[in-house]
Amino acid sequence: MTSLPTLPMLAPRRGKPPRHFADLDQVERVDALKQLGQPGFRAKQLATHYYDHLTVDPADMTDLPAAARDTLVGELFPPLLTHVTQLTADDGATVKTLWNLIDNAKVESVLMKYPDRATLCVTSQAGCGMACPFCATGQMGLTRNLSAGEIVEQVRLAAKQARDGELGGDPVRLSNVVFMGMGEPLANYAAVITAVRALTSPAPEGFGMSARHVTVSTVGLVTGIDRLASEGIPVTLALSLHAPDDELRDTLVPINARWKVDEALDAARRYFDATGRRVSIEYALIRDINDHAHRAELLAKKLNARGDGWVHVNPIPLNPTPGSKWTASDPKVEQEFVRILRMHGIPTTIRDTRGSDIDGACGQLAIKER
Repeated sequence: MTSLPTLPMLAPRRGKPPRHFADLDQVERVDALKQLGQPGFRAKQLATHYYDHLTVDPADMTDLPAAARDTLVGELFPPLLTHVTQLTADDGATVKTLWNLIDNAKVESVLMKYPDRATLCVTSQAGCGMACPFCATGQMGLTRNLSAGEIVEQVRLAAKQARDGELGGDPVRLSNVVFMGMGEPLANYAAVITAVRALTSPAPEGFGMSARHVTVSTVGLVTGIDRLASEGIPVTLALSLHAPDDELRDTLVPINARWKVDEALDAARRYFDATGRRVSIEYALIRDINDHAHRAELLAKKLNARGDGWVHVNPIPLNPTPGSKWTASDPKVEQEFVRILRMHGIPTTIRDTRGSDIDGACGQLAIKER
């Protein structure tokens, strides 16, 4: 029995993962299979196993020729993530996993179970180049972008974990993915949008998630926001604002030196106009830094100036990192900030914070490991 040929250019280069099935579009998958001496229709069979059955085990692929399974899996599904450690909270309903990549870069994902679903907070970069001083990942600097395959593998493994009842007991479906882990998603645009397409494409070509259940966050990369608006995939946009005035935001979110508050908010409004999806404004409340009543007033004024019904604010109690001078606002100050926004007609919901007892802020486990 003859062995299958191997695909060229699949060996990992320094800092670059090998090409994975999830990196390829439909045409590329068929071409890869033909290079391996297999008919193109096997692309759909492999997609069914990967996205629907959530498996890369050759033994599970009984509809494929036995002699070809190991080679197909080895060539098209190379291992991208290695489990390092896992921490749990909330009686097992919150699981934070530290992964090792092929070049020993470390990334994290957080899987959270709710009564009728599970949500995954996924990482798009190893480290982050945005340098926000209150963010653990921002202080790491950027190691590299993740490939689409590395992002999608986080989702597949989490979906399998939830389905198999490994998340606080009963099986549950992974229905929501938020790009709010390590990194700035829109600074890794090509890989992120490939991953988004994998999430939202109907089975078996993707996970079949609703676009409204996928959230892409950004600190305000205006060109990326406009590009995302043109994709025709109405995911939820989350703008990490953290300050309504340029003087403070220049300090908290250094990219504000390139795109000011009003430019970021204008882009967010354009996103709503293009997609009809209400934008989330993320606002980490930091004690005595950005939690003042006058800033709540200014935020409400700027949001209302751009119309009604287009935005929702999520104040987030800051999850402080060890040794940091930044800490969460006093609960009474937090309540007043929320009251002012609501008084001005801005829909506002305090973000549910999970995993504060397991180094919940993204990047903390990776920093400790490093």
